[in-house]
Amino acid sequence: MCVVPRETGNSSLRSPDRPDHTKFQRDNSGTHKRATRNPANAGRQRRASAFQGFFPGGFDYPLRHDVLTNLGRKESPLDASHETAFRKPLIRWYEQHARDLPWRRTHDPYQIWISEIMLQQTTVTAVIPYFERFLARFPTVHDLAAADEAEVLKLWEGLGYYSRARNIHKAARVVVDRHDGVFPAELAKLQDLPGIGRYTAGAIASFAFDQRAPIVEANTLRLYCRLLGYDGDPRSTAGQQVLWTFAERVLPKSRPGRFNQALMELGATICTPREPACEQCPVSGFCGAFRDQTQASIPQLAKRAQITAITEASIAVRRNKAYLLRRRSHGERWAGLWDFVRFELPSSVEDLPAIAAEVQQQTGLRIDLGPQLAELKHGVTRYRITLKCFAAESVSGQLRPGEEWQWVKVADFHEFPLSVTGRKFAKLLAESLF
Repeated sequence: MCVVPRETGNSSLRSPDRPDHTKFQRDNSGTHKRATRNPANAGRQRRASAFQGFFPGGFDYPLRHDVLTNLGRKESPLDASHETAFRKPLIRWYEQHARDLPWRRTHDPYQIWISEIMLQQTTVTAVIPYFERFLARFPTVHDLAAADEAEVLKLWEGLGYYSRARNIHKAARVVVDRHDGVFPAELAKLQDLPGIGRYTAGAIASFAFDQRAPIVEANTLRLYCRLLGYDGDPRSTAGQQVLWTFAERVLPKSRPGRFNQALMELGATICTPREPACEQCPVSGFCGAFRDQTQASIPQLAKRAQITAITEASIAVRRNKAYLLRRRSHGERWAGLWDFVRFELPSSVEDLPAIAAEVQQQTGLRIDLGPQLAELKHGVTRYRITLKCFAAESVSGQLRPGEEWQWVKVADFHEFPLSVTGRKFAKLLAESLF
């Protein structure tokens, strides 16, 4: 799940009793002891030292990145006292501060699955009304499997990343056809379903079936990196091994689903991307980044793709008070959605005769191109698109075969799933006198 949480706190906060990292000595047993000790630091030191139990072989305090690879090794069991020291305050905090979200009120794997797919790349606030509308129309996996893809896309309209909607429709049919409508509880079988990867499978297994399944998504990735003080690339093979191993080892045997929810909630609301609220964090005493004041630089950010600017034209071709829509085919952006005639322009300066010629080439219709009605800007993955919207009248010709075309009246636009910009253009046409 991908969440854009609130941003609170102050990344420059320092604990008044932050430990002095300068003076350590080794006794005859080989363990590290502080040469000097400030009683005010005792509580935080005990908590930080307890976190050493998560690392086979321990580590030199303060936490160092060069020993984090030990997490990938499973020779040493976790000490029960260390588990409790970390888990107990986290669970207590979660029970007091957890948000009341509709998908947390159920253990139905179908509902949990829908919420997890919707939350990918989308905020909690945006998802809630979509989630409620979707379940009102498709209350069971049988209802979803029996639906037409166009109706699924229509309810998904506005959430973006429409491959998610197509995949849940396919997955619902697999669950009905191969599993008699019963969601599998096994991680491997869950990952066999279209659109379900390791994280989503773990979320379903954990939240619906209370299985001890690790979870690494955007919020917990950031949380784990900071707890471990991990300044490497968390998306690399080595980084993923560190984080997934930690996510598995930190889970309790009792109620692991609740514990995973607590970790995700902490990452979403406290351990935020910028200015984490460390003074409110129940486990800041275990946090390597907080101790070293490296919250602002951990986790390492993903490299941003270079943005490509393109200009496209969208043509609303009218005939007998109806407009021409085309269903976008497999392999195109927004596959399965309907849109007006649309194509890329060779430059930002529109050549009206060339636009009319391209419309005829794509549709088979000769048109009388009218004025530009609007200019819309939006982003899709690494593209920044400027969309120039035109109106046109169909003069002659027949629609080319091989495409799904529909002549649609303005009053019927609502029946068709449109892209976001297509919906904006449709609304503009409905409000205009053209």
